Amino acid sequence: MAEFFTTFLVLDSSALDQLQRLIDGVPFAVWETVYTTVLSTFFAYLLGLPLGVMLVVGEEQGIHPLPKLLMSVVNVVINLLRSVPFLILMVMVIPLSRLILGTSIGTTATIIPLIVAAFPFVARMVESSLRELDHGVIEAAQAMGCSTIQIIWKVVLPESLPSLLSGATTAFITILSYGAMAGAIGGGGLGSMALNLGYQRQKTLVLWGSVIVLVILVQIFQSIGTHLAIGMDHRITRIDKRARRKNKPDKAGLL
Repeated sequence: MAEFFTTFLVLDSSALDQLQRLIDGVPFAVWETVYTTVLSTFFAYLLGLPLGVMLVVGEEQGIHPLPKLLMSVVNVVINLLRSVPFLILMVMVIPLSRLILGTSIGTTATIIPLIVAAFPFVARMVESSLRELDHGVIEAAQAMGCSTIQIIWKVVLPESLPSLLSGATTAFITILSYGAMAGAIGGGGLGSMALNLGYQRQKTLVLWGSVIVLVILVQIFQSIGTHLAIGMDHRITRIDKRARRKNKPDKAGLL
């Protein structure tokens, strides 16, 4: 009986210690996760958005066809980078991180491999969103004498905005999941907390707590992105208005 109580007290003390570590470490880990994800998404779109537009605009039947060799090279580079698993890509990009930031270890250093891994994915997401646009809208803009730049900025991108926002949400969450693996190369955040502090040190409560917080973050950002995409979609807004008008009671209060 004495041994049972001793074991129980040890386990209880361990659980309390893990809980305290979780409470103390989660706020900063969340900040590191959001910080790296936001910056990586921003720079990934800075590279990926123009590439995605170019893949659609510059194709043979596009608004402004570009040389086939250039389009082939861009497609091959994007496909090659997307084919490399992220853990391997992180190791391959270490020299680039050292060249740009002077270090390959730490939270900030993980931003470089995240950008390299994410911008080809973003380019394909943008390409997919732009291909959903009705070609008749582009033809109408061309008939009005709009230039290529005007068509892109005033027609293609605005009309594709809901789909682009949905894609941005998917890209953000994908980069968030990539960042969770960055703990393997010394990065910070919830992934590092779960891997280094939870799994490797056999602290189950820390491991599961970090995973739960990560899942909650994904749900929050997914909900925000979906809400923005629906709010920007004028087609859904019109359908919703028509439905409300049909169900609106008359002056007598009857449907």
